[in-house]
Amino acid sequence: MSLLSLPANTLLAAAGDAAPSSLQWNMTTLVVVLALAALFAVLYTTRAGIIARATTKEAIRQPVFILMLVVALVILVINTFLPFFTLGDDVKMLKDCGLATILICSLLIAVWTASTSIADEIEGKTAMTLLSKPINRRQFIVGKYLGIVNAVMALLVPLSICLLALIYFKVGYDAKESSKVDPLHAERMIVVMQTVPGLLLILLEVAVLSAVSVAISTRLPMIVNLVTCFSIFVIGHLTPVLVQSDVFAGKLEFVQFMALAIATVLPALELFNISAAVATDSVVPPVYLGTAAIYCAAYSTAAILLAFILFEDRDLA
Repeated sequence: MSLLSLPANTLLAAAGDAAPSSLQWNMTTLVVVLALAALFAVLYTTRAGIIARATTKEAIRQPVFILMLVVALVILVINTFLPFFTLGDDVKMLKDCGLATILICSLLIAVWTASTSIADEIEGKTAMTLLSKPINRRQFIVGKYLGIVNAVMALLVPLSICLLALIYFKVGYDAKESSKVDPLHAERMIVVMQTVPGLLLILLEVAVLSAVSVAISTRLPMIVNLVTCFSIFVIGHLTPVLVQSDVFAGKLEFVQFMALAIATVLPALELFNISAAVATDSVVPPVYLGTAAIYCAAYSTAAILLAFILFEDRDLA
């Protein structure tokens, strides 16, 4: 059975047996910095980077981007002061709801941008004009994908800062509401830092779905793209649980086989879910983040290669 077909809480438990050291976190920070530096280099030194920057600017200027940003900020603020009646676990609910809000808004921006910048340009013959310049089809696809990821990061950064600030405030706010001692700065920062891996995993999950959306956009219009990506999002979170379910053990081998096949072909999005870690106040170890990053890179590369194949013989005239 594939490791990626296991539920996220099982993988987290296996990866979190040993406490992460400061060296591991330093290496993780270094890898993130190097990845951002590589992205920056591609954006400003290659022809695909020119397309990526134009795609990012186009996405940010869209009314949908501003709408998602405002809606997410409003929801985050409301959740901060909304009582969840969880008997002292309101901070956990804020983290869980905040991460879910950021994920959904980022995913909508990614799919919307892929549809408007690829499918609409193909239908409107704009892509043919662009490809008449010294830019080939593969550079076009790579540039569009990097531009979408860059636009998602432009949305994630302000939302992440807002969520972390609200969590910092919420820890002290709940302590005062419960007539407890005001937590120290270090105690608040521990809770805040537990949320950072979840934000990184959201970026990785959206990067995977963005690659899938780019491949779909080379052939299908926006509505079909939205429905397909939403279906993949739901199934990708359900298949690991379905594979492990005892209901399908023994009598329904065919159903279990189909679930395992779907979990292998479609992205294992449950790998990026850290609800179990949030519920138990556990720290997501760097090893787990590395596993998710490798899977994200592998599946995104496969999806982009599929996009090359689908777009190579697409008639643009």
